[in-house]
Amino acid sequence: MDIFLEYGKVFLTGGIICTIGQILIDKTKITPARILTLFVTLGVVLGFLGIYEPIYNFGQCGASVPISGFGYSLYKGTVKAIAEQGFIGIFTGGVSATAGGIAAAVVFGFLASLFAKPTIK
Repeated sequence: MDIFLEYGKVFLTGGIICTIGQILIDKTKITPARILTLFVTLGVVLGFLGIYEPIYNFGQCGASVPISGFGYSLYKGTVKAIAEQGFIGIFTGGVSATAGGIAAAVVFGFLASLFAKPTIK
């Protein structure tokens, strides 16, 4: 029974984040690219303010998988690298912490491009 509660919290957290994004797409004239940027930036800002940590602890994958979780990972990696390396950690920490996600995006983007038939709009 405990696992259903955990899955429910993950689903609720991820669902709320995605619902906010869908509402922004449907009800505003903000482009999807700007919404993506907004969510990454919000992940960083909410991490800095200490707000994203409780959300992450509650929702776990529901908070780490959406793009706001990527921003939070950038923030956490930067903070860790600054503590370990000093000033240079500002430039290396975020990328080091998210290297797996970045690499996966590049590889899967490439694979998708092999099967896509682009058209000019």
